[in-house]
Amino acid sequence: MSAAAAWDLDTAPARVPARPSRPRLVLVPTGDAVPAPLGGRLRLTRAGRLAISLTVAAVLLAVGVLAVVNSAGAATAPVADHAVTVAEGQTLSEIASRELPGLPVSEAVAELQLANNLPSAHVHAGQVLVVPAGS
Repeated sequence: MSAAAAWDLDTAPARVPARPSRPRLVLVPTGDAVPAPLGGRLRLTRAGRLAISLTVAAVLLAVGVLAVVNSAGAATAPVADHAVTVAEGQTLSEIASRELPGLPVSEAVAELQLANNLPSAHVHAGQVLVVPAGS
């Protein structure tokens, strides 16, 4: 008699784990049998997502640069002290040296051009020029 029978032990066979099932082949529809995607949404590829991300980054960068440029331009706007009317035969250099004596003539001309939004140093008789303060 065996020891298992003498002690009345269960002689059931040991459980062997079941083999995992292998993936099965599935038929995939093709052509007209393929169903339309739900919602009709497009799927973006990696290149499409990259293009959208770069476009958004470029727009944000452009908005930031414009904000900085606009704020810098507003901060440097000169404050007007008084106005001068250009007489016949006067030049911007003469007006700059007379009205802004504390500055070199070239800097004074530049200050007058900035204060009056002048594209060049040409002025006309009768033209009213704003002289910036604090110079």
